[in-house]
Parts: sequence; C-alpha cells; structure tokens
Amino acid sequence: MTENKKESLEESLKGYKEKIAPVVKATLSWDRDLIFTGRTNEGYEIEFDAHVQWGCKPTDALLLSLAGCMGIDVVMFLQKMKAEIANFKIDIIGERNPTPPQYFKAVEMILNIAGKNLDPKKVERAITLSREKYCSVYNSLRNDMDVKVKYILEENKKAYGVRS
Repeated sequence: MTENKKESLEESLKGYKEKIAPVVKATLSWDRDLIFTGRTNEGYEIEFDAHVQWGCKPTDALLLSLAGCMGIDVVMFLQKMKAEIANFKIDIIGERNPTPPQYFKAVEMILNIAGKNLDPKKVERAITLSREKYCSVYNSLRNDMDVKVKYILEENKKAYGVRS
C-alpha cells in the first residue's frame, strides 16, 4: 500500500470510535444457581451460565467479543478500501491455561471473507489497524497471549496468515 493510500485511509478513519463513551456501565444480576444476566446500559442482555444450560460461559462471550470487535473493524476498513464484502465469518479457537487462573494463553482466528476487490495487502492492513489501534477488546487482553489471525479470501481461494 502506498504512503498516500495509507494516509487517505487514516484520514477516512478520523472520528472512528471517538464517539465511544470513556466510561461504560452495565449490570450483572444473579438469577439462580450459577446463572447471571448481564444488561448493557443500552438494554441489551446476555445470559451467563457456568453449566451452559441457560446461557453462555463468560469465557465464550470473551472470545465472541474479540471476534466481534475485530470483525467490525476489518469489515469497515475493507469497505473504506473499496472491497465489496459478500460474506464474512470468523472461526475462533481459544487455548486456556490448564490450571487457575484459566486465562486464554493463545487464540487463533480464521477470517473467511468472500467478495470482490479483495486484496491480501488490504486485508492485512485492516487486521493490523484493528489489532494495533482500534480493537478495544484485543487491546484489553493479556499482553502475553499469543493471537494468530489467518484469513481465507473466497475470491481466489487462497489462505493467508498474519503473525501476532
């Protein structure tokens, strides 16, 4: 990507996430057993259940939050780079420490992207921007967590990898 294109992309991203409130509020209420309901300030709810019968595990929600945050960034960046996204899916695998605290030691994400005007350099730039500057979830995780991101472009059926 040329220096002019990089500057143009950076310029088009001005204001992105600047509207995010510096303080985020939510509530978590105990329902029964080991089941809790989390409510965002906007009224959205997610149920957590240690036994995974009535809701998801908090660690699953963390993986989905990471994928959601990076997915939003990558799709938005690719759209600004004039790629036409027809389909986008992230498969995410987390490896946890075997003993408490059972934090995530490593995460692997595979981005499956279908569409037109998909260029590996654009995808790598979008992933880099998300990881280094814009993804709040990624940047809130442990510094020693090994995160690998790979992607598959359906346009030409090639698989690529981006190092952490």
